[in-house]
Amino acid sequence: MAGTAIYTSCNLGRCRLVLKTHNGRSMQGKLASQCQMRRNFTVKAEVRFVTADDAKELVAVDGYNVLDVRDISQFERAHIKTCYHVPLFVENTDNDPGTLLLRTVHNNFSGLFFGIPFTRPNPDFVQSVKSQLQPETKLLIVCQEGLRSAAAANKLEEAGFQNVACLTSGLQTVKPGTFESVGNTELQNAGKAGLVQIQGKISAVLGTVLICAYLFITFFPDQAEKLFQLVPAG
Repeated sequence: MAGTAIYTSCNLGRCRLVLKTHNGRSMQGKLASQCQMRRNFTVKAEVRFVTADDAKELVAVDGYNVLDVRDISQFERAHIKTCYHVPLFVENTDNDPGTLLLRTVHNNFSGLFFGIPFTRPNPDFVQSVKSQLQPETKLLIVCQEGLRSAAAANKLEEAGFQNVACLTSGLQTVKPGTFESVGNTELQNAGKAGLVQIQGKISAVLGTVLICAYLFITFFPDQAEKLFQLVPAG
């Protein structure tokens, strides 16, 4: 609009928005204090969620540091070489009656079948990360399924870390050879333990036996019939 000017007038840390029109009239509106304005205009960094291939590029090309937030058991089975390790959850060794009951239930179900330890949130997580890494450090946070890494990223973002990325769906999606790893298994299998792992091997053996039996009956029906005749009647 011709002849119209907009400016701010500040006094003792308080600011007003002044609109001066072509006819000389001034209209004023209140603005927040300068401190409030600075606080409101603070830009908050956003966490990036990336695929395994993108994560590899972040580490190899962009200089991101890998932060593994899994528990110690999964970390020891397999982890990315030269990564930092600060678990988001730690083993719960409390012995109060309520914890003992929960631990017993856990160990007889999730712990037995999936090899998952009984844990609690790590109260020193953020401080432990800060003691090893600066807030401006480029971080790629990983876990096994992607849930813990997202929670960890949120905590670190609130603590002032500005360059944070998360591996979507976790290390279970990483193909062998994507990262140089350390451990006795592949990164994608580090979450498999307990009876589920044994059951998987048994199922694989039984499946192989059934396939062989089916092929034998299909291609050698006469020999198969003779074998069935040898089986005593019930």
